Amino acid sequence: MPDINDSEIRRCQETSGLADHEASGIITGVTGVILAGGASSRMGSNKALLPYRGGRFIEAIHRQLAGMFNEVILVTNSLDQYDFLPCRKVADLYEGMGVLAGIHSGLYHSSNPAIFAVACDMPYLLEGLVRHLASRADVGGVLIPEGPKGLEPLHAIYGKGCLAAMEASLLSGQRRIVSFFHQVKVSTMKVEQVAIFDPSFVSFININTPNDYFELRDTERHPDVPQQYAKQFDSVRRAG
Repeated sequence: MPDINDSEIRRCQETSGLADHEASGIITGVTGVILAGGASSRMGSNKALLPYRGGRFIEAIHRQLAGMFNEVILVTNSLDQYDFLPCRKVADLYEGMGVLAGIHSGLYHSSNPAIFAVACDMPYLLEGLVRHLASRADVGGVLIPEGPKGLEPLHAIYGKGCLAAMEASLLSGQRRIVSFFHQVKVSTMKVEQVAIFDPSFVSFININTPNDYFELRDTERHPDVPQQYAKQFDSVRRAG
C-alpha cells in the first residue's frame, strides 16, 4: 500500500492553514457518512442514542460533520429512530452484511465522488485530521489512517471507484471491510503522520460497552479532556 509521506503532510498543513490544527470552510467533493447500523450488542442498547453533551451521542458527531461537509448522510436500517437528525438517511442495500454494507450504501447514495466514513460511536473527531484526509481523497480508491493498533477503516475516505469491488465482495458473502482492498488502490497515512494532527490518537476512540460509556462520561468532567480520557480509556482496554 502506498503511503503519504511527511513532506506531503507539511505541505498540506501549510497550504490549507492546518499548521496549528485549525481550518474553516465547507469541504466540497466529499460527503460525511455516519455509520449507525451496528447491533450494539456489547452495549445492550443503541449507543448512537445514548445521552451525551446535552443531546444524543449521534447528534454530537453529526454536528461535527455538518460543520465540515456540504452533505452528511446517516446509514441505518432503523430509519424511524433518527427522525430528529437533520440529514439524509439511507438503509443498507445489502442488509445483514455488516459495516461493509453500510460504507457501500453511504458511498452509493453520496452525491459527491468520495465519502468520509465514520462510526457513530467516535466522539473525538479532530477537524484538522478529517480535513487533511478529505483533501487527499482519491475517487478511485481508499485513504485510510493508521493508529497505534493498526488501520482505522471506520475513520477513512472511500471513493466511488470502490463501489464495484465492494459489491463483488458483498455478493460473494464477504463482510470484512478489507475484503475488497486488493481490488482497488489503497493509500495509508502512517501512525507517525497521523500524530502530527492527533498526538493522543483520540480520533480513533470508540465506545463499545457500558463501562466505556461511563468512563467517558466520568472523565469528561476533568478539564484536560480528551487527552486524559484517551490515557484512561487505553489503560482500561489494555487491562481488559
